[in-house]
Amino acid sequence: MEHPTEARLKKCFRYLHLPGIRDSYEELTTAAVREGMAYDRYLLGLLERESDVRWNHRVDRLMKESRLPLEKTLDRFEMKRLPAKAAHQVKALLDGGFLERRENVLAFGNPGSGKTHLVCAIGQALVRQGREVYFSTCGLLVQELLLAKRNLQLPRMLKRLSRYQALIIDDIGYVHQDRDEMDVLFTLLAERYERGSVLITSNLPFSKWEAIFKDPMVAAAAIDRLVHHSVILELNIGSYRMSAAKKKTAEAVA
Repeated sequence: MEHPTEARLKKCFRYLHLPGIRDSYEELTTAAVREGMAYDRYLLGLLERESDVRWNHRVDRLMKESRLPLEKTLDRFEMKRLPAKAAHQVKALLDGGFLERRENVLAFGNPGSGKTHLVCAIGQALVRQGREVYFSTCGLLVQELLLAKRNLQLPRMLKRLSRYQALIIDDIGYVHQDRDEMDVLFTLLAERYERGSVLITSNLPFSKWEAIFKDPMVAAAAIDRLVHHSVILELNIGSYRMSAAKKKTAEAVA
């Protein structure tokens, strides 16, 4: 039969929303009695368990909200494929300091070079630091922005996106939007200028961005805002998918 004190403790844990302490207090209490633990050390142990549980829940929630593809982690990215400069830049980005400086990260490279994987891996590392990150392909994002504009909800959507410290826009070079779609994308980039970081991947160099924005002046204005405070990752490497396919074929033949 449950002791009245234990029942009251559990009631307090539920009322105060202390799942970490609730799940560990019996274990820590037994250890405290066995070791003659001082009260402050015992209390510290309980609070540290609670802090760990809350932190893990926060990271799990942020990861889910980020929409990041969970399989694209740093552990699964072959850093040795990167040029030395890019590898050094990536290591510097992982501490998240660029977010405080409102710097952007612009990753350029051929299809299959690992741009998306790399920025998503950086995004996951940021989430694990408790940062708020949001990932979307460029195509999906502009459609959501355009729909919000048509419903007179664009300011609300821009405000919602502004709470994220890092906004990842993937594959800006693959999508050839019409002028209305590019207008809302430019509005987003202008809204975040010096207010929040943007991480963008593109297979097109800046010299070809006029084809994306449909207007040389708009393209120049977008580039100017993105580059002003930025880190540019040049992934001048071959296709990882092609390399993996060739390796698999060679192994099969052997």
